[in-house]
Amino acid sequence: MWILENAFLIPLIPAISFVVILLFGRSVIGVERVQKVGITAVGIVWILSMIAAVSWITRVEDSTSSKYDDAEHALIEVNEGLSAAGADAEPLDGALSGANGTLHLAAGDDGHADDGHGYATTEPVISKVGGWWSSGLESFAIGTLVDGQTVLLLIVVTSISLLVHIYSSEYVKGDRRFVHYYAFLSLFTASMLFFVMAQNLVQMIVGWELVGVCSFVLIGHWWEERPNTDAAVKAFLTNRVGDIGLLVGVAILFGTFGTFSIHEINTKIGDASQEAAAAGMANPYHFALLMASIALMAAVCSKSGQFPLHTWLPDAMAGPTPVSALIHAATMVVAGVFMIGRLYPVFFEGFSIGTSSINLMAFIGGFTALAGAGLAFAQWDIKKVLAYSTVSQLGYMVMALGVGAWTAAMFHLFTHAFFKACLFLGAGSVSHAAHHTFDMREMGGLRKYMPHTYKTFVISTLALAGIFPFAGFWSKDEILLGALAGQQNAYPLMLIFGCVVALLTAAYMTRVIWYTFWGEYRGHGHPHESPKVMTVPLWILAVMAVVAGAFNLPTPVLELFGLEGLAHLVQTYAEPTHYLNAIGLSHPDPSLWLALVGLALALAGIAITFIYFWRNTGPHGL
Repeated sequence: MWILENAFLIPLIPAISFVVILLFGRSVIGVERVQKVGITAVGIVWILSMIAAVSWITRVEDSTSSKYDDAEHALIEVNEGLSAAGADAEPLDGALSGANGTLHLAAGDDGHADDGHGYATTEPVISKVGGWWSSGLESFAIGTLVDGQTVLLLIVVTSISLLVHIYSSEYVKGDRRFVHYYAFLSLFTASMLFFVMAQNLVQMIVGWELVGVCSFVLIGHWWEERPNTDAAVKAFLTNRVGDIGLLVGVAILFGTFGTFSIHEINTKIGDASQEAAAAGMANPYHFALLMASIALMAAVCSKSGQFPLHTWLPDAMAGPTPVSALIHAATMVVAGVFMIGRLYPVFFEGFSIGTSSINLMAFIGGFTALAGAGLAFAQWDIKKVLAYSTVSQLGYMVMALGVGAWTAAMFHLFTHAFFKACLFLGAGSVSHAAHHTFDMREMGGLRKYMPHTYKTFVISTLALAGIFPFAGFWSKDEILLGALAGQQNAYPLMLIFGCVVALLTAAYMTRVIWYTFWGEYRGHGHPHESPKVMTVPLWILAVMAVVAGAFNLPTPVLELFGLEGLAHLVQTYAEPTHYLNAIGLSHPDPSLWLALVGLALALAGIAITFIYFWRNTGPHGL
């Protein structure tokens, strides 16, 4: 468990890489070797993140095993007491399911003696690195908070960042600011890692702003061209608007609970929720949490591209394509979604997610998902199509959180990172071969010249569209299920939004494939496949776009193969049950008919769009 206690090393290593590359990249290391420093640093961090994941899983298993043993001993003692009471006493039946540690005690109806989910309640590992600064009577410590959600994001961020570092060594080769580029890639990675393991809200703000600064620098990497500078400034200013909401929300939470500690705030809300439920009353913090949630939603709208502060995100495509993959897949834009998940008791109680059928978060997420999917149809720039797709998918995640589907949102964040990164890097590969254009009207027929790029792009498109058995199918299905079942009430409008978006997503991505890879080549020069340093990361991401869905498969699917112990891995190991159990979050049962409806909508979107172009019933020519 050493790495969990010393997790501060994970963001520290790429931060050191940033300093080394920036100060010694040209003079000592050499421009032609500077990428090796960044790749090595992120590679080490990736290994540490994998070790952290194994350590966390072991910790959860140990906690579950301990609870299993304690429950078994308690059952034996109870039955011995009943036997001593007399022959007429009815003994309790104990049904212990090993992997999940669920104990059913039955004296009539079965009841759960566990946490309500069937999984052990594992407290986060909170480490204090040391004193940070003080203001008046308030002292601030800097430290790390590591739990399942943290570990999930560590895997996502380091995996995507490592592949982007490798891919960039060819894509940005010979760039006039090659050293500067790799330095800020390292800082970008360090900032996001610092953010996801922040122990308190002040640290979270620092990581939040560092990510914003890095995005400003990298979006405007080619600042000599005015559109690039304008895009960087627009991203920076739009995010500052939302950051006012972040500061106000944090101030409200501090004024209400008297602490910046994320763990303490979530725990106090959970305790108050349980006490209020037992007394049949509303949570006493409800009004303060409502105001804090509304303020924090402004920050989510800016950072995660939600309506109405989504306009900066498509313009951010002005930066280098690997940066677009990093921003839109694993770092900046998921920061808002992560923050909701990290402070979920605040939003759950503030927006009354458990008892309502619509709320601000769910509506903003659903509407953004629908609007982003619609706007993707109007783009000819392949990167802007993917940018609006990201807006739409982030809306999906926010909507999932708004209907109470915490695990579905984080699962979709996980799967989306891999297939969306593959799509962005695939767009970069296409541009690399088609004389650096992203206009689909100057492409066409590239499947004959770029077989690796074409195959990986199609695989990731099928995952994004939610086609069985690709990763997006499983995570999208859980979001729709969350809208259908809700907590105490369903969210019918959100379910409609989700179903329409499922059809539109498949349709606009089929349009991209048609114009980019089918027909005859319409561009200039002779297109060619990208080198292996670019195609190998594409294949790695494409494989993950296929298998990532296996990390949270429902039990009925795995029972067919006798592997039910591997079901719901994200739910088992990533879900912060120590917070979510206290607020009464529940999980709906899988629905086969809903999964088939979602799949049918996606297939219909592909079929309608393909027939539209193939039969020349639409504008086949340009």
